[in-house]
Amino acid sequence: MDAQVTLQVSSAVKARNAGYATQPPLQRFLTRCYEEFKTDDTGAVADYIPELQRANPAQFGIALVTIDGHVYEAGDSAVSFTIQSVSKAFVFALALETVGEERVAAAIGVEPSGEAFNSIRLTNDNRPFNPMVNAGAIACSGLIHQVDGADAFERIREKLSQFAGRELGVDDAVHASEVATGNRNRAIAWLLRNYSVLQGDVNAVLDTYFRQCAVLVTARDLAVMAATLANRGINPVTGVQVITPHIVARTLSVMTSSGMYDYAGEWIYRVGMPAKSGVGGGIVAALPSQLGLGTFSPLLDSHGNSARGLGYVRRCLRGSICICSTGAPMCAPASSPITISSAFPRAAAASPTSNRSSTIVTATFA
Repeated sequence: MDAQVTLQVSSAVKARNAGYATQPPLQRFLTRCYEEFKTDDTGAVADYIPELQRANPAQFGIALVTIDGHVYEAGDSAVSFTIQSVSKAFVFALALETVGEERVAAAIGVEPSGEAFNSIRLTNDNRPFNPMVNAGAIACSGLIHQVDGADAFERIREKLSQFAGRELGVDDAVHASEVATGNRNRAIAWLLRNYSVLQGDVNAVLDTYFRQCAVLVTARDLAVMAATLANRGINPVTGVQVITPHIVARTLSVMTSSGMYDYAGEWIYRVGMPAKSGVGGGIVAALPSQLGLGTFSPLLDSHGNSARGLGYVRRCLRGSICICSTGAPMCAPASSPITISSAFPRAAAASPTSNRSSTIVTATFA
């Protein structure tokens, strides 16, 4: 009996490994990442927005998109969920594009707050600490609303769609739930109005913000959006220049310092990759000039970040996937690596003396 069970297990392992062997190296890496973290049941779904409580805690999807436009996915990467705070990075970029860097800087700081994302505290000069907390994100929506008025949300939705490379819709039920329970955000908005950070109709600005948080995306969408940032603002799938390289640089800087809520300091120290999370379970992370990562799992840790998503992104950079560009390693070398430089054909083919150095990607699995 034991021999039969052992034989069955061995056959299953062989079948799985045979499946791996037919996959491109990066797809193989992604599949193994998915299998490694899909059983992690730590964390809990967001409960302060009632509609988010309906999320399926078992769902987990991951995606990776290179700046050459190669797309790799595993798990529930096509499942739709609301973008929530992940939108803040891209709306900040749109605010910079819409009103200019000087005007944005006058209204919003760029310092990490060290506090929860929904903190009501402002800087000493009465500005939001940065665009990645609710106060700063509402201020960004307000700046866009000053220019576009009633069309502000549609402008935001169109820009998010350009980043994702497809038309994005809105979850009306989540939007209604946010409107019904968003009293803390109302308090933040009126505080901003009191200090003239917000102008005009506060309720209209708030509705714009609530709607932008309710935009529906997938893990694949987030990976494409991240890859667009990594590719100096050019969507690698559609070829469209979505945003300027200068704005990309500003956006990635703030994502690095403030994108992971009050876990941002630990994130910089342990991972160091520009990223933004949301309580809908999404995380977007960009490795400049290389790739974008997207992940979805609604189980959140105490900081409001997706627990499985954190594991996936860490796995990509913590000695598991090693990317060397311009001669400098992005992480510690992996032991017994699997070379997968073929995933980046243009970069791999570049001459060492060209402006774009050749890229080496290695991966290993513990």
